[in-house]
Amino acid sequence: MSVRPLTCLVMLSAALAGCGDHSMSRQNRYGTFTRAGLFRDGTEAQPLPPGVVAQGDLDHSQQVTRPARVDIALLSRGRERYDIYCSPCHGVSGHGNGMIVQRGFPAPPSYHSTRLRAADARHFFDVITNGYGAMYSYAARVEPRDRWAIVAYIRALQRSQHADVADAPELRSKLP
Repeated sequence: MSVRPLTCLVMLSAALAGCGDHSMSRQNRYGTFTRAGLFRDGTEAQPLPPGVVAQGDLDHSQQVTRPARVDIALLSRGRERYDIYCSPCHGVSGHGNGMIVQRGFPAPPSYHSTRLRAADARHFFDVITNGYGAMYSYAARVEPRDRWAIVAYIRALQRSQHADVADAPELRSKLP
């Protein structure tokens, strides 16, 4: 027998050996939250071992605890995210008169109220993360860095509506 037919015969037998009742689609497995005698507590849903850190969790936790450095790129990103997630209720200028409110939904507080102008940045981050009143949590929709970007943009909105000429000396010199 030559090498070529022997190779074909070996390959054909290997391919046929893969066919049968033991395919990948029909493997024994546990269903979610089913009984499993393999584990001590009898359930297949096991907690993570102590000390395990999921991939990306360290970076994620650092982003949650530390605000990003404010620069033009962050403010630009904040405006983009604000326009997508916040302006439907809070309005483009942050006065609480967004399109949803114009259609009958209760108005959120204005970012320009004395209380919210005095609130620290963490307050806004926590409200975006956890929700407040009628506002639901955006934690699953907006990444922590983007939440900080939105907070920075809200601060810019607040400053834009309550700016003083003393804040811009170059403009003061051009006034009559």
